Amino acid sequence: MGKRILIILGHPDPQPERLCRALASAYHQGAVEAGHEVASIDVTRLDFRALRSRLEWEGDAPPSLKEAQEGIRWAEHLVIVFPIWLGTMPALLKAFFEQVLRPGFALEMTGPGRWNRLLTGRSARIIATMGMPSFLYRWHFRAHGIRSFERNVLDFVGISPIHETLVGMVEGRDAITRERWFARLAELGKRGT
Repeated sequence: MGKRILIILGHPDPQPERLCRALASAYHQGAVEAGHEVASIDVTRLDFRALRSRLEWEGDAPPSLKEAQEGIRWAEHLVIVFPIWLGTMPALLKAFFEQVLRPGFALEMTGPGRWNRLLTGRSARIIATMGMPSFLYRWHFRAHGIRSFERNVLDFVGISPIHETLVGMVEGRDAITRERWFARLAELGKRGT
């Protein structure tokens, strides 16, 4: 039986030749071929601004992001694709998650410093591209940007388990290496993981 999968493309550059777009497309194609239901959100095409206060965060999401919230609510599995910039996700993607993962949608306060996680029952895969070798990011830098996102955002609202695919040394790779990446992502899409 197929899963309901939501792909969130978090590369801020809308140019079609971006590797993140090609990787998301490979995952999408594999998932559809395997019979999964797949929807996509391209964050760069949404109209919203960054939050500036806790009061804004505690209010309703802007109307332009209601469909994104519905997509997250619908999904059983989230696939979040983005480049590593300065060690973590681009600011636009962080602003997106701050806007959509609000009280009443993603969590609810049950007491001082205590929250109910409202997005339990969903899993996630993070697909992150980077210019450095992925093993260097993972071992020397301890994948701090990814770990923070997993622990302080996804797990905080109940999304678990969370898997990662780190794609390193993306600049100047040959066509054979890129085809291997696309095949790997298509296989993950087929499995819905």
